[in-house]
Amino acid sequence: MGRLLRLQIPVDMSIKILVTGASGQLGRELNVIASRYPGYEFVFLDRSRLSVQDEAAVKMQLEQERPAYCINCAAYTAVDKAETEQAEAFAVNATAVGLLAKACRRAGVKLIHISTDYVFDGTATIPYKEDDQTNPVNLYGASKLHGEVLALQNNPDTLIIRTSWLYSPFGNNFVKTMLRLMKEKECIQVVNDQAGAPTYGADLAEAIVEIIRSDKWSPGIYHYSNSGIISWFTFAMAIRSLSRSKCEVLPIPASGYLTPAKRPAYSVLSKDKIRNTYGVALKPWEESLRECIKILMQDDSGSKKAGRKNK
Repeated sequence: MGRLLRLQIPVDMSIKILVTGASGQLGRELNVIASRYPGYEFVFLDRSRLSVQDEAAVKMQLEQERPAYCINCAAYTAVDKAETEQAEAFAVNATAVGLLAKACRRAGVKLIHISTDYVFDGTATIPYKEDDQTNPVNLYGASKLHGEVLALQNNPDTLIIRTSWLYSPFGNNFVKTMLRLMKEKECIQVVNDQAGAPTYGADLAEAIVEIIRSDKWSPGIYHYSNSGIISWFTFAMAIRSLSRSKCEVLPIPASGYLTPAKRPAYSVLSKDKIRNTYGVALKPWEESLRECIKILMQDDSGSKKAGRKNK
């Protein structure tokens, strides 16, 4: 009689996803939804556990964890400070991205990198498509654009997602700043001649995971935000209404609110490509803002974040 062969089936068949920059808005939103996807094992690494600028550390982590995917949420996001901290901005947003892309290519890891609408100059009058001419008007946008270039040069299999006006219950963002100012002041002024589309971090996190779950890898650049086109003033008025604030909000031109870094006047992104390629659903910005404000109001009243705590 022949010998009985025992086949050893791996107990853990989950797909591993490594998330860099895990303490930022998007990284924390990914942490929130990770438990909804039992077929995937998420490894969250903040800057204290992995600096994407450390080439040797990145290589070691990829070898140790052996993920199928890497979502790079690590970024230098201080738009105004980037005007005087150019070296740091380019080190994180460009050089490190190129090194990470190269390491992922060598390790056979699929890389998803997050970029920004600020790669455009804002002179358009219709939503920007992925292949439209880039021309950043500030150093933050220039650093992110250079990161895109290095990522695709070092790893053509990279998938880049440009997003705009990102906010969430975590970190620092426009929504949380407006809520704070509306509590502290009786009247605030908000720019009304810059148009864009907000992106709720929770929606972007879900979109990224859905791209991975589609098992359809089509590298290149994609755009993602919530649907709609608004100004910062319109955004602020909606925050005021949903939070039931009595603070007066006045519209002003960008020329009346000078910042170290220039902002594009129009940075609306066309989402046709990501919708057609991956079937990603786009929630209206009002619906997503309502969800975020509800969470923030619950947290402010002392209650838990309705199951949205990090694991």
